[in-house]
Amino acid sequence: MSAPPAGNQLFRRKPVAEMVEETGAGADGAAATGAGDRGGRALARRMGVGQLMGLGIGATIGTGIFFVMTTAVPEAGPAVIVSFVLAAVTAGFTALCYAELASTIPVAGSSYSYAYATLGELVAYVVGWCLVLEYAVSSAAVSVGWSEYLNELLDDTVGLRIPDTLSFAPGAGGVVNLPAIVLVTLCALLLVRGASESARANAVMVVLKIAVLLFFAAVALSAFDAGNLSPFAPLGAAGIGVAASSIFFSFIGLDAVSTAGEEVRDPRRTLPRAIIGSLVVVTTVYLLVAVAAVGAQAAGAFEGQEAGLAVILEDVTGSRWPAIVLAAGAVISIFSVTLVTMYGQTRILFAMSRDGLIPSLFARVDPRTLTPVRGTVAVALFVGLLAGFVPLDFLIDLTSMGTLVAFLVVSVGVMVLRSTRPDLPRGFRVPAYPAVPLLSIAFCLYLLSGLPGVTWLLFAGWLTVAAVVYVTYSRTHSRLREPR
Repeated sequence: MSAPPAGNQLFRRKPVAEMVEETGAGADGAAATGAGDRGGRALARRMGVGQLMGLGIGATIGTGIFFVMTTAVPEAGPAVIVSFVLAAVTAGFTALCYAELASTIPVAGSSYSYAYATLGELVAYVVGWCLVLEYAVSSAAVSVGWSEYLNELLDDTVGLRIPDTLSFAPGAGGVVNLPAIVLVTLCALLLVRGASESARANAVMVVLKIAVLLFFAAVALSAFDAGNLSPFAPLGAAGIGVAASSIFFSFIGLDAVSTAGEEVRDPRRTLPRAIIGSLVVVTTVYLLVAVAAVGAQAAGAFEGQEAGLAVILEDVTGSRWPAIVLAAGAVISIFSVTLVTMYGQTRILFAMSRDGLIPSLFARVDPRTLTPVRGTVAVALFVGLLAGFVPLDFLIDLTSMGTLVAFLVVSVGVMVLRSTRPDLPRGFRVPAYPAVPLLSIAFCLYLLSGLPGVTWLLFAGWLTVAAVVYVTYSRTHSRLREPR
């Protein structure tokens, strides 16, 4: 039988029942703990609410707080606190939308899979590429920040620093960021061992990072000076919006939770609880640390400050040991962020590969570890190149772009699926519908408008590459071209 016309294929949706059936799950979303007999293309459901919340918190806390203050405070001043609130409100509206779609479509792929079920192949394909960008660039950005804190820790403990030529990208005064590449390699090795093993390691690191950040807040608040909050918003509302746009990448953990849809027990209940729980914990810690930081140090001192939170502790206490504790905690906790964001990217590629939109190697699961080993290696190579050779500022804004586009599509998807498939079982429903998804869309568009022009140009270039791949490969390999 001939393939459907290209125009029909672009907007053809993938049935939700088929998505769930591919995972080996029943109609209620439950599944056996094994991988099932899916030709090496099914993941194992082994994680519960605690491990899943650990993934969300692990992917989020550390991405922003440990080093984004040095770029966000110069943009917004002490009003960076409001920027975090604005980003958190946007993430909150979107989290509710994620919770509904995750409980309705409990599969790998996050917003890519949700878009395929609601908006069709073209939108899903674009969202998939946005997610690949989001996770790859976020992993690289966090690895670069890890390198800074590692240098701070080595300097404070043994009086040594890795030479700038080996700890900075070419555009930032070095040749290659070698520590960042080492971190990516270590995360890849752990991910290859298995998802549940990675989740347990991440859970330990999450506890450590929260303890370290609470320690920072307690010490910094002891030196709180209200004078540091004036002028509160030197660049006005525009500065607050720009800062909120650049720090929004620190809420990527919400998406990371939903990428684990096929590796969670009882996903229709577990996913919504983990998504909302992660957001509450993350927002609380972020605001506490942000208030403590801007209260303890003048806004003008943040710009260009390397390993900023550790420096604040050293200045406040006049002693090096608190800074050592903070730097050590950052080295450990930022490791967990890289681990989870790389995990998320491999699962996005897994879902796209299973649908035929990218080569099949990304969907092949190792029979022993039940993980996509080849896909993980490919991700590590790509992320390692970005981390080693691209400066941090470009990476942060590109991550925000990919994240906001994905969040925007999820909010639209909730409304479309409510209209087209009101009969589907939902473990969670967005409250105050349709106000919440509409507000989520509006906030995402507002934050997108605050991103710089160069980020839009780089994003356009990325989508151009995506279009070439679709025309030359995906269009003819998509599984939706063949009648079921």
